[in-house]
Order: sequence, then structure tokens, then C-alpha cells
Amino acid sequence: MRASTTSIFGRWVEGMIDGKKIIAVIPSRIGSTRLPRKALADICGLPMVVHVLKRVQMSPILDDVYIATDSEDIGEVVQRHGGKVIMTSSEHTTGIERTEEAVRNMDYDVVVLVNGDEAALNPDHIEASVRTLLASDAPTSLLASEFSKTRSYSDFKVVVNRAGEAMYFSREDIPSPSRSGVTNFLKAYHIISFRQGFLPEYVKLEKTPMESIEGHDHLRMLENGIKVKIGLVDHPSFSVDTLDDLVQMREVMNNDPLYATYRMANG
Repeated sequence: MRASTTSIFGRWVEGMIDGKKIIAVIPSRIGSTRLPRKALADICGLPMVVHVLKRVQMSPILDDVYIATDSEDIGEVVQRHGGKVIMTSSEHTTGIERTEEAVRNMDYDVVVLVNGDEAALNPDHIEASVRTLLASDAPTSLLASEFSKTRSYSDFKVVVNRAGEAMYFSREDIPSPSRSGVTNFLKAYHIISFRQGFLPEYVKLEKTPMESIEGHDHLRMLENGIKVKIGLVDHPSFSVDTLDDLVQMREVMNNDPLYATYRMANG
């Protein structure tokens, strides 16, 4: 059953995906400053990266799914669970850069980047991401969900303009509640779609000042005047960035109905 999804400022155009080759890449690295080796962290019996892989594979619109990594340990675990692995450079500083290397010689119309710490992602939201992209003239789209937790610095927030395009990303609460008391935010949900031909242009761009300050690679696009279309979905879960996130994710996963389906498949 597919979730109900809409663009943040409009509805989907039916049939846009027909005939297009759509692939997904899950960039996954072994190094993590806040949570070392988090890609292999155990969540209810499976490594986090395997949770992401299994859920992405559930999307019916994808022609193929790959893990892009610089770690032999991650590669071995993924292959043991039936996933396809592309080994990439250890020099990459962002998931977008790693994804660009992975798909550099591939034929596709849309590539969907799914962050390797989105362990409880909804597979239907992959289609939501692609449709958000194809309904716009932007080269890339990113999902967001409503969020009310303040001072949650492990979560990136995004503000959008009237055209449904990103204006800024930050770990801080944006828009600021300091004067208005607002507590309704949009949290970035890192299922990201790119049109063919955009990633080679992106990696030619130098890292920008706000990207360096905030640590969000989409700011490189915004600082260069590149549109990022935002699609709004109902997504109560979160990415795993800290030990507290990992503990909470284990609690969530214990009662997750999707997990029950692939847990049985893995014995």
C-alpha cells in the first residue's frame, strides 16, 4: 500500500515515471565522528546499513539499488545480505560526491540518494522524491517532514520559498522562534533525487562558505543559485546521528511492521 504524498505546493502528475530508468544509491562510510562505525551498528539484529538497503529495495519504481562505500567491512556485510556494492574513494567528504563516483559510468534518468542512516525510511517516499523532482524544473529534490522539536541539533531543518524551493538548511531552529515563538519546522528527510547530468556539474563546484559552516552539502547548490525542490511527506522517524538516536531507533524498530517482513527473510 502506498502512502499518500504530495508536493509541498502541488499534486503529482500521473505517469511521469513510466519509461524512465531510476536507480538508488546508498552512500555509506565507516568513519563517523559522532557515532563511530554507525553504518554497522546493530539495530534489532541487523546492521543499520542493511536496514536501509532492505527498505530501499522495497520500492517498486527502482531498476537497481547499490551501496557506495569506501569500507571493505561494509561491503562484506552488504554482499552477505544480498546487496550490490560499489567501492569508492575514501577521499569523499559528502554523500553526494560518493554517489557521483558510483554512478559516473551508468545509464539512468534519475538517481535517488538515500542516506545510510535513514534506518526507518518509508520505501514509498522514494517515489515521492522522484515525483517531486519530475514535477519541477529543478535538477534535484529533497524531502521534508513537519517537525516540532526545538534545539534538536542532530536534525537539519529547511525553510522554503513560495515556489516550494529550499531557501536555507541549518541544524538550528529555522525559522527562529526567538521573536514569534514558532515551534513548527520542516526537517530535512534525506531521500534525494537528481536528474541525469547534474552530479558531474555539482562536483566541479568548490565547497561554499555556508556549506562549510552548516555541514549540509545542499548549501553548495543554494549558494550557487541552483534550485532544490522540496517535497513534503508525513514521516515521523529520524536519522541516526548520535548514540541517543541509535537507542531510540532500536525502540522504534522493535515495533516497525516493515522490519517484520525483511527480518523473517533474513532468518
